[in-house]
Amino acid sequence: MGGGGEGDRSGEGRDPVVDSATRVTIRPRSPSRRLPDFLQSVNLKYVKLGYHYLITHLLTLCLIPLMVVILLEAGRSNPEDIRQLWVHLQYNLVSVLVGSAFLVFGSTVYMMTRPRPIYLVDYACYRPPDNLKVRSTQFMEHSRLSGNFDEPALEFQRKILERGGLGEETYVPEAMHYLPPRPSMAAAREEAEQVMFGALDALFQNTAVKPKDIGILVVNCSLFNPTPSLSAMIVNKYKLRGNIRSFNLGGMGCSAGVIAVDLAKDLLQVHRSTYAVVVSTENITQNWYFGNNKAMLIPNCLFRVGGAAVLLSNKSADRGRAKYKLVHVVRTHRGADHKAFKCVYQEQDAAGKVGVSLSKDLMAIAGGALKTNITTLGPLVLPISEQLLFFATLVAKKLFNAKVKPYIPDFKLAFDHFCIHAGGRAVIDELEKNLQLLPVHVEASRMTLHRFGNTSSSSIWYELAYMEAKGRMRKGNRIWQIAFGSGFKCNSAVWQALRTVKPSPNGPWEDCIDKYPVQLIDNLAYPQPKQQ
Repeated sequence: MGGGGEGDRSGEGRDPVVDSATRVTIRPRSPSRRLPDFLQSVNLKYVKLGYHYLITHLLTLCLIPLMVVILLEAGRSNPEDIRQLWVHLQYNLVSVLVGSAFLVFGSTVYMMTRPRPIYLVDYACYRPPDNLKVRSTQFMEHSRLSGNFDEPALEFQRKILERGGLGEETYVPEAMHYLPPRPSMAAAREEAEQVMFGALDALFQNTAVKPKDIGILVVNCSLFNPTPSLSAMIVNKYKLRGNIRSFNLGGMGCSAGVIAVDLAKDLLQVHRSTYAVVVSTENITQNWYFGNNKAMLIPNCLFRVGGAAVLLSNKSADRGRAKYKLVHVVRTHRGADHKAFKCVYQEQDAAGKVGVSLSKDLMAIAGGALKTNITTLGPLVLPISEQLLFFATLVAKKLFNAKVKPYIPDFKLAFDHFCIHAGGRAVIDELEKNLQLLPVHVEASRMTLHRFGNTSSSSIWYELAYMEAKGRMRKGNRIWQIAFGSGFKCNSAVWQALRTVKPSPNGPWEDCIDKYPVQLIDNLAYPQPKQQ
């Protein structure tokens, strides 16, 4: 299910192929002795592709004849025609000056008011030490020996681990490795420091940017918000300057990473020639659930230690070394709907134990938020051909036939890579199905979930690092980062690669990328928890 890539899979006229990722031998079919029936073999996707190219380049195609005519007329001009034009301009000097003044004024206003480009110079994902790895058997043994869970709760956790898509090398905080576990404020602070400082150390080392050069700092962590804040911890550690504009975002769920980027973008539009650092993480130590409410047990099984630090710049001089340029950020908030507001909810269970409850309606609510988000994003990124097809289908459905199936835009024409939040296997499955993506498009999300688990808001950066480590990021490629979070929110960020991007040193996949993609067992969906 974590397939490698696209290509000719017919196997006709070729030797047997061995898929190194899954170790499955693919036998070629015997070559046909007859030519194919071309009328029967025409595929709609190729018709769509040609239509897309035609519409996309329609303006260029229309301008070509006009440019040819202008060039022909210019070629027929003689020196006398040029002299007459100069004389005409001399006698209309006032008009020329007024036109030039308007041109200069308009150009100045445009240059001053247009949005500044925001560059992603580099980013770093935290790689926890090997002693924090947890195998499924170890996880279940500790859960059993802790004495906090009854048998139905233990069986439920076992099924989640089997079907959740996580591998055997994910990480849990040190406090959870003890028997009994030792969650405390001090242990939570230690986890936060290890993750944030580990990512920032790597970022400053890779970019050679000095901490004193940072003008904006945005930190997001949903469930752990101590005093002083996490952003203050970073200011204290790296001795950032006194006039730094620092922000700490809490309670915003797994989509907070995109929100933090959006906030940094807005600040970079106001404050000239500076750097912004975005730190995205989640804290598990003090948010482990020790009760038997099944709706609250799922986060224990899916969330793991992780974090990322991102360096953004509005300096034009950084374009040459930056990896990406920010193109769009689209945010959707469904908090006005009470059911959406409550679908991811931190509360106490009947025994007074605190946990995050996931509603059985979560997937349906996420689907509604996604629909709203892509409806807003579509006109910004989709080629005009897809927008016309969508509009035509909508009109036909309304006016002629109520049974006409709605047209789903092909986002593969707008994006080259997809970073879908690795919230769980069900989330990735649903987006792959509803957006009509290929296995290669969700490979980074599946492999990130398998290797690192759900690292909350930082998961989209581990996925981007996966594609870089695979050598798939080419100049001009567009990347869609999409994340879901409590509230309920669905947020998208669109980036464009400024060059062929290579992985930065000490990346999270550096010593294991050759092992991926791995074959995942095709299990059933998650067991549905009963609402308690």
